[in-house]
Amino acid sequence: MATALESASAKQHRLGELREFLMSRRARVSPAEAGLPDGGARRRTPGLRREEVAVLAGVGVSWYQWLEQGRDITVSPQVLDSVARVLRLSPAERRHLYVLAALNPPALEPAPEDRDMCHGLRRLIDAWMPFPAHIMDQYWNTVMWNEAAAIVLGMRQEIVQNCLIAFFTDPLYRSRSTRWEELAPKVVAQFRSACSECPDDEGFQAVVESAKEASPEFAELWERRDILPGGQNRKEMEHPLVGTLVVEATQLRVPARPDLVIVMHTPMPEANTAEKLEWLVSPEGRRGAMYPVAG
Repeated sequence: MATALESASAKQHRLGELREFLMSRRARVSPAEAGLPDGGARRRTPGLRREEVAVLAGVGVSWYQWLEQGRDITVSPQVLDSVARVLRLSPAERRHLYVLAALNPPALEPAPEDRDMCHGLRRLIDAWMPFPAHIMDQYWNTVMWNEAAAIVLGMRQEIVQNCLIAFFTDPLYRSRSTRWEELAPKVVAQFRSACSECPDDEGFQAVVESAKEASPEFAELWERRDILPGGQNRKEMEHPLVGTLVVEATQLRVPARPDLVIVMHTPMPEANTAEKLEWLVSPEGRRGAMYPVAG
């Protein structure tokens, strides 16, 4: 049902869009794709009939007709999911159907054709050189990083491959972060915000339990129950080769891959950070690195 804040004109527009969307999706699905015998010459239009969608979705024919006509009727997530299945909707289309029906949309899942985006994302973070960039999944597990992230942030294979746990347990990163104590509460609050979107997700629960076991400091901060949305964090570091570095870490998302977070580090004007980062990834700077570059 429409919310109390929705105007009459907005509601009319939404229901009109719902009608046109369902009609267009129904026309795309052939009887054969739906597992029905083709009606042959009796079919004057391609696609499924309304009554066929209703039967396949397990809903009343009149109810589905009202839904497709854009009438203001009560719908449930379970029924919309059944309709979405019959109409072979993609994850993005299913979410769109929820919005048009005035229900809270489900989390967007990657479509099968979008799951193989890692090569393009690798090109993205490599193109960000000489500035650090890395990618993590929804649980903040490390997916990949560029060479600057290895040189500056100390990202490498031999540490725990979870950005939250590594923040609290990696001595190399902690020794370089000049404002670690100031940043830690913000990091924990941002992770709790990510957890709050999926309260029953065992993956988040496993990360939290591991972090509690690994770090009493994390356990104490977690009990504060602070919440902050993921956004930007200012990081000040002291690198053994170039001294002070000041960067701004920005979390970005790709709509087609909502399960991934891209973290781009932008040099701030202070301390000639951009020039220092350029030198660190140069051949001369790499020769002076204190540990091998990993990626």
